[in-house]
Amino acid sequence: MCSLDLFPPPLCEGHITLYELNNELVSGLQNDEEVYNFQAQTLGFPSVLIRKESLKPHCRLEHSAKAAFIHHREPVWKRSANAWHDSGLYGLLDEITNSPDEVPKWLKALSCCTLAVARWARAFHGSLSPHLKLSSENMVAKFSQVTDWTGCSLRAFAWHPHTDKFAVALLDDSIRVYNSQSETVPTLKHRLQKNVAALAWKPLCASVLAVGCQSCILVWQVDPTSLSTRPSSGCAHVLSHPGHCPVTSLAWCPKGGLLLSASPVDTSMLIWDVATEICVPLQRVGGGGVTYLAWSPDGNRVLATTPSSVFRVWETRTWTCERWPTLNGQCQTGCWSPDGTHLLFTVEGESVIYLLTFLDTGELLGKVGGSKTALICADLSKTTFEIEQAEIRVGGEVQSMVWDPSELGSSRGRLEIILTWVKGLFVCDPTNVESKTLVAVFKTNVSPVFELLPCGFIQGEIDAEPQFLSFHPNFKKGALLTVGWSTGRISNIPFYFVSAQMSRPSPGRSPALFRSNGSSSRELFSEL
Repeated sequence: MCSLDLFPPPLCEGHITLYELNNELVSGLQNDEEVYNFQAQTLGFPSVLIRKESLKPHCRLEHSAKAAFIHHREPVWKRSANAWHDSGLYGLLDEITNSPDEVPKWLKALSCCTLAVARWARAFHGSLSPHLKLSSENMVAKFSQVTDWTGCSLRAFAWHPHTDKFAVALLDDSIRVYNSQSETVPTLKHRLQKNVAALAWKPLCASVLAVGCQSCILVWQVDPTSLSTRPSSGCAHVLSHPGHCPVTSLAWCPKGGLLLSASPVDTSMLIWDVATEICVPLQRVGGGGVTYLAWSPDGNRVLATTPSSVFRVWETRTWTCERWPTLNGQCQTGCWSPDGTHLLFTVEGESVIYLLTFLDTGELLGKVGGSKTALICADLSKTTFEIEQAEIRVGGEVQSMVWDPSELGSSRGRLEIILTWVKGLFVCDPTNVESKTLVAVFKTNVSPVFELLPCGFIQGEIDAEPQFLSFHPNFKKGALLTVGWSTGRISNIPFYFVSAQMSRPSPGRSPALFRSNGSSSRELFSEL
């Protein structure tokens, strides 16, 4: 079992991670200008820095234009209809109860009793599912895969599965689309695009982007050949379902036909046929909602986590599931191996990574085929390192976790990388205890047996906290990790899978230009 004791010490303050080569993470000084030019010049991706001060969040003091008009007392039937439309049954009963002079006494008494029973039922339900008492915005912040969703300028991120293009959602509820082949940066805005928690590009398609919002799902058609920087809101289709908001997670089928959506207030996971705008709910008793979805790369299984100590793994042929109710806390995050046979997940309040293995679905029709016991494959308990005569304690819970999905990573016996956010405790002065977040990198191997091997820690600028992690799906020279930082910077860290005989490149020279001394031009890879 892998543990943090086997890791090399973290970097000193003032150093930032640039790339990995020959199983070693290479860093540079933060004050060196060449460090910031290295990624743009070597990788060809745009440099993104979006500070919080440059964005203007939406003002949500008024949710309608009602305050702009002179107040006019409407008939009770009309007020009741409006209350039903705005707040459902609770609004209707409350309006009738508060209008004793305009409704019969028996109707008022019936409304009072019904409202009291409804409030008791809501309070009882809330005691079983405390997250239902949260506001929509606080609920998104609690279940988002982003570390500080409320306070950071970056709220969601998604690489396109086939091209060098990515989308990033911002604090002001806008979405920007960056493309390495174009200087045009389209900005997507819509009146329903509020509290964005999830982005997902449709596979096998160049232009379709799904956006999980506070009240619905928006499906944008972003024309890659257009020179417009502000596409019309008519380019977005609205998908909505009663009781299915806010939307905190989206997942496309790897073949691009179906879209899954999840909401913490809805116990149903919705399967959308986007072309017809029709959805099919998949509901199971227990869990209190669905918070996070992860579709396996082979398309055979789906991980669905809930706000309670239950998560499910679905198989996608007959849509049956296995239920895991024996956890000590909520399943925080999870990720699939590139071949879809291994699932790693973490539990809130625990400093370990669990492993589930699955059989080939061709052998088990209508069954998930998962192992009956989850094994602990990594221990992330607090570990002490000594750096420059100071003690640094690292370890804790895992916030988010991703696995390189590229073809290079899926090859058995090749180097694979899995990343977790480890909440570390840095102690440089016994009187000044400061909490900090780190990114831990593991090398993985799934054949002939599964194993995790330590690689190192990734570090950003001073006072920069990692907010999200994402791998480029098709990086041809190894693996490419994208990290969003609390400062608003998005950095790309390449992992070059090359032989140990090759010399190390400097920040001003691309490792992709290096070749071995032999005459063969084939790519070489590190061995575990």
